[in-house]
Amino acid sequence: MNSDPIADYLTRVRNAIKANHRVVEIPSSNIKKEITKVLYDKGYIQSYKFDDSSVQGTIKIALKYNPTTKQSAIVKLERISKPGLRKYTGNDNLPRVLNGLGIAILSTSKGVMTEKEAKSLNVGGEVLCYVY
Repeated sequence: MNSDPIADYLTRVRNAIKANHRVVEIPSSNIKKEITKVLYDKGYIQSYKFDDSSVQGTIKIALKYNPTTKQSAIVKLERISKPGLRKYTGNDNLPRVLNGLGIAILSTSKGVMTEKEAKSLNVGGEVLCYVY
């Protein structure tokens, strides 16, 4: 049993990057699927595949590396809103990550999205994590 599945997701990706793995396999949930889609849309991962053959299912993520320097596209994954201390933000003060170079992933009433998409839709929500 895991008390924070999103932190587990981020830690598995972080560990796979440090070990220079090409693919990481993560137990699936709806919020993890949405975070994976956001990471793919913003170009932080190469590809993903949802495997729903078992009861819970898994997410297979192909990590993205620079072909010449072998550096990962993801430099840092940071969990912001934790089960013990939730962080919410309104549409008027959405966070800027690395002065606009990174993304903040938010869970809003309109779904999981980046802070830029939330600003354009004029919604706030729970700040799940920062990615840069």
